[in-house]
Amino acid sequence: MEPFNIAIDGPAGAGKSTIARLVAERLGFIYVDTGAMYRAVTWKVLQLNLPSEQMEQIGHTAEMMQIELKRGNAGQQVFVDGADVTNEIRLPAVTNLVSHVASIGRVRELLVHKQQQMATSKGVVMDGRDIGTHVLPDAEVKIFLTASVRERAERRFRELTQSHPELKLETLEADIARRDKLDQEREISPLVRAEDAVLLDSTSMGINEVVDSILQICRNKVGWGI
Repeated sequence: MEPFNIAIDGPAGAGKSTIARLVAERLGFIYVDTGAMYRAVTWKVLQLNLPSEQMEQIGHTAEMMQIELKRGNAGQQVFVDGADVTNEIRLPAVTNLVSHVASIGRVRELLVHKQQQMATSKGVVMDGRDIGTHVLPDAEVKIFLTASVRERAERRFRELTQSHPELKLETLEADIARRDKLDQEREISPLVRAEDAVLLDSTSMGINEVVDSILQICRNKVGWGI
């Protein structure tokens, strides 16, 4: 079977990164977490104390910085200019600003180009907000992974509560709803389901069920594993 590309889109907290990584492992494909790349730029912006309205300067920062995604023992690691920022890019301050940074045209232009280069040889599982519609419109398999706002907030709460005990579930739920609105309404590459993407609602599904469902979609679409 020839390698193929898988695009997984969906709103914040839908579990795209976890699912995409597991699907890539099962297929022996390369996993590309595009959200981590936008978070890396956002982290750098915060480190430099750049005002959010200085979009040209933020774009320049994205152009000058080096982002690397590497496979580690505990999953994917993210490096910015040689420094491991895997944990730092998940902090609430980054989460609150990343939708804004991702809406800046120059930032998206730079990162989309990097992402498309990564997928030229096929055999890539890539997740984000606009993979199937903009980054990899020719991906052989497209998934739109979603879940209810409450379920997504509860998942993020379980993920962060030990390291950030001050977090409140209600705050996370409001933040996710706000990010949904920003992602759907932004002018550049808004969050939309590609016409040929398979809708997969994971609200009442376990991780393994979601992974198995996507692998079955791969069998149906491209004959993988047959």
